[in-house]
Amino acid sequence: MFRNFTFVEDKRDKTSALSEKTGVDQPDSLSREVAKNVISKRHRQPSADDLVNGIFSGDVTSLSRAITLVESTNPEHQQKASDVISACLPKTNHSVRIGITGVPGVGKSTFIEAFGTYLTGIGKRVAVLAVDPSSSLSRGSILGDKTRMEELVKDKNAYIRPSASGETLGGVARKTRETITLCEAFGFDTIIIETVGVGQSETAVHGMTDFFLLLQIAGAGDELQGIKRGIMEMADAIAINKADGDNVKRAKLAKTEFGRALHFFPEKSSGWMPKATTCSAVTKDGIDEVWGIVSDYLELTKGNGFFEQRRSEQNLAWMRETIAEQLRFRFYSDPNIGKLLEQLSHDVLHNRISPFKAAQEMLANYFKQAGTS
Repeated sequence: MFRNFTFVEDKRDKTSALSEKTGVDQPDSLSREVAKNVISKRHRQPSADDLVNGIFSGDVTSLSRAITLVESTNPEHQQKASDVISACLPKTNHSVRIGITGVPGVGKSTFIEAFGTYLTGIGKRVAVLAVDPSSSLSRGSILGDKTRMEELVKDKNAYIRPSASGETLGGVARKTRETITLCEAFGFDTIIIETVGVGQSETAVHGMTDFFLLLQIAGAGDELQGIKRGIMEMADAIAINKADGDNVKRAKLAKTEFGRALHFFPEKSSGWMPKATTCSAVTKDGIDEVWGIVSDYLELTKGNGFFEQRRSEQNLAWMRETIAEQLRFRFYSDPNIGKLLEQLSHDVLHNRISPFKAAQEMLANYFKQAGTS
């Protein structure tokens, strides 16, 4: 029993103590060579071809890494990201893109989980691009949508990608359009974009989706004053959420009020008449009716050609936004502009030059360097 131990004299206090004999050294649980290969593989950046092949073959890790790549602000990643997007473009435009917005507390995440679960249940493959607001101080984001959609996140036919909105207005991440492209190339036929909430630039989401759903709740005051007129004009449907329990009667009343209000807005160029409905993300009541409205909209707009026309307009908008983003990036990454910006910022702070004059000097300097002055 004690053959592996021996009593030895402790030199410090001259008393005996139980100690283990020196035996054979045990090998590492993982050989050094294997560990080195694992670490190397983990940190090795896949090529654009690797990512594209992974996306086409249904590898979720490749999709996530590709999205991270296009979201990166590292200049070294831009060309690779562009290559991945270009390779994926031929396999896009085979989905329906649904934008979902609503006032804070309306239950967007709960509704999306119920809606997404319903869609996967009828054979759809759903990608949820959930945008979380970023702190204006730390630039950080909680990105808690995966914890709020516990059921949907485990669905093999669903994919949830939370992204920080960063400094982008409109409750949409900087690279949401590119992310849509990657998800479509992966094979998702329904793309849901959850926005931060109702804001002045919510048109950014409306401009990249096929169907725009506005969630609202009843019993929160004057329903028709709870949101801005511009958001209602963009909505293709309004769903009164939380229509359960004691709130059912109020929800039905709100539905009637919104339905009447929608008739006063100008006719949409799509020929579609927006509809109002009620639903409950908790009891799942009315979720199928929301999808029924989306399906009716798609049938109408694909039949009259508006769907394809809108997609073409979205591509033009994407081109213009990409140009603006590239100009902005190149301007601020120019080392000479960086030095001039620091100098002129100091002058503006001390009222030695007006902000407008400083901006003009920097732009003139930049275009002179580019040979376009």
